[in-house]
Amino acid sequence: MSFRVRLTLAATVAVTLAIALAAPAAYVIVRSELRNEVDNALSSRARQIAGIPLHQSIDEDGRPVVEIPPARFGTAGGYVQYVTGSGQVGRPAGEPYALPVRHAQDVAAGKLRQEYFDTRLAGTHVRVLTVQTRQPGLAVQVARDLSEVDTALGRIRTFLLIGVVGGIALAALLGLVVARAVLAPVRRLTAATEHVTTTRDLTSRIDDSGSSHDELGRLASSFNTMLAALEDSAQAQRQLVSDASHELRTPLTSLRTNIEVLARDESMAPEEREALLRDVMEQLTEMTALISELVELARGDLQPDRPEDVRLDLVTADAIARAERNRPGVSIKPELEESIVTGAPRTIERAVSNLIDNAAKWSPPGGEIEVSVKDGEVTVRDHGPGIAESDLPYVFDRFYRAPSARGKPGSGLGLAIVRQVAEAHGGTVVAERPEGGGTRLRLSFRRDGV
Repeated sequence: MSFRVRLTLAATVAVTLAIALAAPAAYVIVRSELRNEVDNALSSRARQIAGIPLHQSIDEDGRPVVEIPPARFGTAGGYVQYVTGSGQVGRPAGEPYALPVRHAQDVAAGKLRQEYFDTRLAGTHVRVLTVQTRQPGLAVQVARDLSEVDTALGRIRTFLLIGVVGGIALAALLGLVVARAVLAPVRRLTAATEHVTTTRDLTSRIDDSGSSHDELGRLASSFNTMLAALEDSAQAQRQLVSDASHELRTPLTSLRTNIEVLARDESMAPEEREALLRDVMEQLTEMTALISELVELARGDLQPDRPEDVRLDLVTADAIARAERNRPGVSIKPELEESIVTGAPRTIERAVSNLIDNAAKWSPPGGEIEVSVKDGEVTVRDHGPGIAESDLPYVFDRFYRAPSARGKPGSGLGLAIVRQVAEAHGGTVVAERPEGGGTRLRLSFRRDGV
């Protein structure tokens, strides 16, 4: 069952329930009003009769015969009958029918104020009112035909039934129309999704200009945002593959050439062979580092599902110790204050290590590197040649290498990884040209509550 059909059925059921509750309520209200009119008329007639002295005689059979005063002009006369406290009944001459006495004796005796009830008289549905007259021990019963009321109520029932059936049909039709209109943005969203799935075209968008403030409009806007993010991600992936292919092509070609020379030239001098083997090993090491950094870039865009508290000063101390082992010719001066950030320890340590390795690479022999940690920020400064003003905006781009760095080993991915880690943790990284020369890099992490 489609969502449109379910929505139509839901609207129809809701309207059906509303009509099913409203129709009986309307019928009860109308019936009550009509019967109240009858009761008011009976009460008025009964008061008229009860206030007039009774005139009665004896018929041929010895039964009392009463004279009923005529009804007022424009009002219903009805059927009238007197009942005494002893149960004796008096009715107009020639009247063949008698009303049920029920509790008329109690009314005549003053035990009961009045009594309304329905009965059938000669096959006719009537309403009866019994009240006490001014004459003690005597009650009068007034009956009125309910045929007109029953006929009117029958017509009302028919109209209500027709209204209920018609209302349900109209609700189903309108529900279908409304569901179709409401689900139009969903159909567009579905069509766009199917188009993207079929064509892999991430540039397509949904027109959300007409309903940008409702839920479906926000859904369409979110879908467009998602498509834009996917498009950027796909573009970045293609760019990464393209740049990686370009960067790998040169060392692979050189490595292949050296291996071919080693394989073909068996008469090569041992010194030359040894030098060539060292070149091959250096190229393999460089390629290994490049591939490792490419993998790091490919998998490091997101924070872990469960970040943890990280002592940034301890992570930096470990990175400094590792750098001192790998680069014994460089002196590192640490100033580490206790600082706790939230994130992934491994990726944070990789970013800090890259900053220190970059500083060590540019430091002159015997140069000093200043590393400090304070308030969730790592600052690394070297005293090398520094970064040209024109290169500052690009030092964190993938594979970017300044003209002065193209003769040095490296892939141009180290600082790009630093920026990626910083952004994944809600932080920033900037490069500065401090007074006195060299380069200062600041890596800041967002801290809880700050």
